[in-house]
Amino acid sequence: MAIVFKGAAAIVTGGASGIGQSIVRALAARGARVVVADIDGEGAEAEASALRAKGCEAVAKTVDVTDAGAVERLVAGVEKRWGQLDFLFNNAGVIYVGELLDMDDDAWQRCIDINLWGVINGVRAAYPRMARQGSGCIVNTGSIAGLGPAPGFTIYAATKHAVVGLSQSLRGEARKYGVQVNVLCPGFVSTPMVTNASYARMDGAAAAASMRKRGVFTEPDLVAADLMQGIERDTPVIVTPATARLAMSILRYAPFTGEIFSGKFMEAIRGFRTRK
Repeated sequence: MAIVFKGAAAIVTGGASGIGQSIVRALAARGARVVVADIDGEGAEAEASALRAKGCEAVAKTVDVTDAGAVERLVAGVEKRWGQLDFLFNNAGVIYVGELLDMDDDAWQRCIDINLWGVINGVRAAYPRMARQGSGCIVNTGSIAGLGPAPGFTIYAATKHAVVGLSQSLRGEARKYGVQVNVLCPGFVSTPMVTNASYARMDGAAAAASMRKRGVFTEPDLVAADLMQGIERDTPVIVTPATARLAMSILRYAPFTGEIFSGKFMEAIRGFRTRK
């Protein structure tokens, strides 16, 4: 399908901050009409108001992506308001950090509900409508943790591997109906989701500071710019930034490097583990 942003109707979940906020701004800069959807209603309204002040068409919606009915109403509302839905960015997510032995049922449930079911709910609401209209683009936010090993982020990685699999498989089905499906797989990005990550039996503040010192964090605006280009090129799996693409290439051709990195990274994670 030919990608046209100007005048398109788009929904971005998790749009009030981080990568979602940068996606919202990138879409608005290209002339799209944007729904800033977030569980943080005040943050969503602040972002939409700022865009409207610049002459962009933007509305805010308070949405919990784990609520299938709420997501369905969100999509139906956009279809009623603007006639159709051209883009859906399933972007809302959470991170849990720590050893799997220390993770409780709530960590599993919350991560799966938001990271996976949030995407499923968006797809189930938007895809049938896009298939009927014969056009549309669904972009699901995965992670490089969904493309390779991510010890210390095991639950998060499980959900992101599922998102990547869902996206790549749906892409094969959706093409027949004129619907494009892409999956965004960023590396470490400086966002509130990282800052507000949940830590299991760890000194979270110290671990976060160490990860920032050791890791190569990119800014969400760069991720959004790479994403827009990837959508226009219809890249199936959009890996960003360049350091993440390099890491994935090395892992593909030298899988043993993943084992080496995993071991060293997990040693670092265990260094912040608290004892009870």
